[in-house]
Amino acid sequence: MIRKFALIFGVIYVLVGILGFIPGANDQMHTDMPAMAVDSFYGRLMGLFPVNLMHNIVHIAVGAWGIFSSGSVAASRLFGKGLALLYGLLTILGLIPATQTLFGLAPIFGHDVWLHALSALVAGYFGFIARDDSGEPRTA
Repeated sequence: MIRKFALIFGVIYVLVGILGFIPGANDQMHTDMPAMAVDSFYGRLMGLFPVNLMHNIVHIAVGAWGIFSSGSVAASRLFGKGLALLYGLLTILGLIPATQTLFGLAPIFGHDVWLHALSALVAGYFGFIARDDSGEPRTA
């Protein structure tokens, strides 16, 4: 299951990153959104999730990491741990008004906050708690 988690999350993140570059899927910037230093592709993905060029690139990179790590249980577990820590940090930063744009580089406010929290929780389960693919308890 750990390898499937890494592969599924990887594919989802790559697809979401690509979707952020498709004009119809990414609404134009709304007036209620804060100004960004990187405003290319800045808008709301599916009308809900704030994204921009940097955000989309990070999604593709995280997705590629997941896909490549799905080759082994150890790499998939490391992906889960890393994703849990990264998205846990992004969740916290998204709750602090001064850091909700990562200093103008990527928007992490609004619906992104709960989605990052959910991603961190799922990744944390597979990174730190889940049994390996053989059904044996975690050994490390």
